[in-house]
Amino acid sequence: MKRYVKLYIRFLEQYIKSLMEYRMDFILGLVGFILVQFTGVIFITLIFNAVPSLQGWSFYEILFIYGFAQIPRGIDHVFTDYLWIFSWKTIVHGEFDKYLVRPINPLFQVISESFQPDGLGEIIIGFILLIMSSIKLGLTFSIGKILSFIVVVLFATLIYTAIKLAVTSIAFWVKFAQAYLFMAYQISDFAKYPIGIYPNFIKAILTGIIPFAFTGYFPGAYFIGKGSFVVGICLTVVVSIIAISLAYRIWLTGIKRYESSGS
Repeated sequence: MKRYVKLYIRFLEQYIKSLMEYRMDFILGLVGFILVQFTGVIFITLIFNAVPSLQGWSFYEILFIYGFAQIPRGIDHVFTDYLWIFSWKTIVHGEFDKYLVRPINPLFQVISESFQPDGLGEIIIGFILLIMSSIKLGLTFSIGKILSFIVVVLFATLIYTAIKLAVTSIAFWVKFAQAYLFMAYQISDFAKYPIGIYPNFIKAILTGIIPFAFTGYFPGAYFIGKGSFVVGICLTVVVSIIAISLAYRIWLTGIKRYESSGS
């Protein structure tokens, strides 16, 4: 375990050093990503300019859920972004062999290939929206709620990673899985709003098939007093553990099916 930590720290140090050498690119990329995230806020604002509430949800309640959903998504973006390009950059070109011959977990090596600072834009926007909406809603956070927030954000991040890993692992069978990953990830946008506004089949997908609802809606609803601790926190933890376990199992099964370009 210590070896993995040291290796990842060394990787981060090298990556941060390269970022500092190209500071302007990093800053422009981060600012650009923050501006992109604001488009979602503008969309919500336009909706509430036309209606006073959305099925009992106020503007700032939805803004809180939207902001919450951005944080785990951003964390996952920062640390596991290489999974987005894994299929065409590694599988299609038969370069996965190099991970198999090293005495280190292949998944750890793959994730360590990239550290994407653009994800910080999502995290920053998420916290800004949370703070602003919390003030407007008059929410208070006890020590217990702060600890619950930290725990549930970490496990919600695991759900993002699990979904990304499971879909990316399809590449071991179909070679190019990026299109499937894009389609699955698009569903995460639904989790930024109350799932009660969607038809039943969308609810079923968001809670049982691709459980993005546990990355935004359910935890967010708990913190604003419209959801229970059991569902918002406890069930999110359980779902994330199940999701990451299944995803890793798919990954391991896929490795057994892997054929290099020379096979």
